[in-house]
Amino acid sequence: MMPSNSDINRDNLVFRLSLLTRRCRQIIDNEFQDAGLTEATWRPLLHLHVLGNQSKQKDLAASVGIEGATLVRLIDTLVDKGLIQRTEDSSDRRKNLISLTEEGRSTVERLRKIIDPLQEQLLSDFSDKDIATIGKFILTLESKVRNFWQELRR
Repeated sequence: MMPSNSDINRDNLVFRLSLLTRRCRQIIDNEFQDAGLTEATWRPLLHLHVLGNQSKQKDLAASVGIEGATLVRLIDTLVDKGLIQRTEDSSDRRKNLISLTEEGRSTVERLRKIIDPLQEQLLSDFSDKDIATIGKFILTLESKVRNFWQELRR
């Protein structure tokens, strides 16, 4: 359960952000499940949509936050469903490029029709200036988290 009225400060900010992120994912997952889409389907499709056409498999893995055999199985499943395609990288034949198929793009459009109104509702109390301020904060924190993660993995 997410704390409701406690102050947010340096001692609990990261914890509160993780709770908020988890709750948002639960809400989104619930909405998508009602449309017949599982988290294993919607997350990689939306990440691929944001990353752009013909993303490297390793970039998709980093974006979604999964690695190795789990990613390969997930990609295999999405290929079998006709939602993505895997092609050999012409600059390095050992690597794969992943892109949305027409069916995958259509599914992303369905996802956007669900998530856009939800996002609008969740953000309705914030001004554009608020969003810009939050955005700067998130970008800075993302960079620090990415650097911290890279240091941990060395």
